[in-house]
This record gives sequence, C-alpha cells and structure tokens, in this order.
Amino acid sequence: MSTIRNFVQLIGNAGNAPEITDFESGKKVARFSLATNESYYKEGELQTETQWHKVVAWGKTAEIIEGFVEKGKELAVHGKLVTRSYEGKYKQTHYVTEIVANEVVLLGKPE
Repeated sequence: MSTIRNFVQLIGNAGNAPEITDFESGKKVARFSLATNESYYKEGELQTETQWHKVVAWGKTAEIIEGFVEKGKELAVHGKLVTRSYEGKYKQTHYVTEIVANEVVLLGKPE
C-alpha cells in the first residue's frame, strides 16, 4: 500500500527539449516541462485547459529522455511529487513542486 502514497501518473506532451546535466560523478539529470490537456464542453463549445508540470529524471531514465524525447513528444510519466525550496537573488524563498520521474514511456507514432 505504501507505493501509492505519493504516486503521480500523467500522459502529456513534452513542452520543451529536455535540459540535460552531466555531473562529474557520472550522474545525469534531465529536466523538462510536460503539458497535459483536459477537454470539456461549456455552453455547447469545446474548451481545452492545459496544465504545465515540471519533470525531473535521474540516471537511466534521464539517459532515455536524452536520447528519445523532444519537444511535442507524447509521454506517460510515472513518479512522485517533490517540493523543494531555494533562496532567490534578493533573499526571497521560492518553492518549486516537481514530478520526480522513475519511469517514462514513449507514446505516439515512431518518427
């Protein structure tokens, strides 16, 4: 039961080309945005609402993202929500909520 306590599963499109960082230790991290769309009818007219999510992946998952994900690619992302904070330029505290992906599935037609 503990595996579903902090579990996120989304299907969407990569909003940008992933930003890849290689560390001296040999670790790799990939960061990209994921757009998910929800459609509904309002007063007989189809409406679409887009939500943007920040995704972070490490290790082998980051390597797969680096090799196969580009802007617009349809993906399924499985992971967990993590909130972190950092101090900005003018000493303000900023909070960021990200999805730390442990699995990314490439969807859509192969190119």
